[in-house]
Amino acid sequence: QVQLVESGGGLVQAGGSLRLSCAASGRTFSSYGMGWFRQAPRKEREFVATISWSGGSTFYADSVKGRFTISRDNAKNTVYLQMNSLKPADTAVYYCAAPCYVLASPTCTYWGQGTQVTVSS
Repeated sequence: QVQLVESGGGLVQAGGSLRLSCAASGRTFSSYGMGWFRQAPRKEREFVATISWSGGSTFYADSVKGRFTISRDNAKNTVYLQMNSLKPADTAVYYCAAPCYVLASPTCTYWGQGTQVTVSS
């Protein structure tokens, strides 16, 4: 049974930072892309970032470029999202997903349950 479990969400002031983690179990994703998405209240889920199997290629939504960094540790079957200079507009439930294909416009198979990120002004 494949599971993706996110952690690291919380409440932070604007300008602050958070680091999200997503630990996968039940299957190794070391040969596949992985990604992060988010869904704000009353909005559709949107792409945030993806990373290739080696970590050599990364893709970001324009809204987070220069502020967020996606990384992975294949030995731990884990993907991370470092979020800096957070804005109230970043408030959402953040989901990780894997495997992901076509990383610039990804389609992903398995999804985590999400972790809430709230940025106060």
